[in-house]
Amino acid sequence: MLELKNIGYTVKDESGKKQDILKGVNLTFDKGISVITGPNGSGKSTLIKILMGFKKPTSGQILFGGEDITGMSVTDRAKKGFTIAFQQPVRFKGITVKKLLELSCGKKLDTDGMCECLSSVGLCARNYIDRPVDGTLSGGELKRIELASAIAKGGEVFLLDEPEAGIDLWSFEDLVKVFNKLNDKIVIIVSHQQRILETADKIVLFENDKLITAGRKEEMFEKLSQGRPLCWRIGQEN
Repeated sequence: MLELKNIGYTVKDESGKKQDILKGVNLTFDKGISVITGPNGSGKSTLIKILMGFKKPTSGQILFGGEDITGMSVTDRAKKGFTIAFQQPVRFKGITVKKLLELSCGKKLDTDGMCECLSSVGLCARNYIDRPVDGTLSGGELKRIELASAIAKGGEVFLLDEPEAGIDLWSFEDLVKVFNKLNDKIVIIVSHQQRILETADKIVLFENDKLITAGRKEEMFEKLSQGRPLCWRIGQEN
């Protein structure tokens, strides 16, 4: 179990005034798919970065399996089984797709291994293994390769920030299949898309006033359908 206790994250604006990005966040994540959703600017991506260790909370604790990992580095969290896929995939000049996947899983991969990784995200290994992970790939291709590298790395906690971003020709059905393969792990997804929300075991709703509501998918869909006073609705961008 991954547990957040009273997590806060505060920054200073240009005038030096403190601004709460996250305040008093108390959440637990068990095995299965949890989707974090809500308006832009409500702190969703910030929370993902805090969970991975890219940002340190200004208050509160993060517990993983009962162990306090609040001060743990990104590297140490990766060793604990944390894996992240960013909203905007990273480009690696001079590194091929084959090399990236081998670095991710920590071993050499044969053709069958490459096919298994890339076919899981709708790509043919033969067409991609020797291509560099750079601007010659489209946004959708980079996103799928990033997801393939996350799957190749494996782990216990998968943090996916808007994994549908940039995916056009590849169907949502194939994306959902990827999530289902990870269903025995802790999977935390940031998304606005209703089709991804429908895959969730748990939905966490962020609002601009920092109120956070969490519950089972059926419960949260019912609350959203009752016309809660939100500037955001399922399937719509803010």
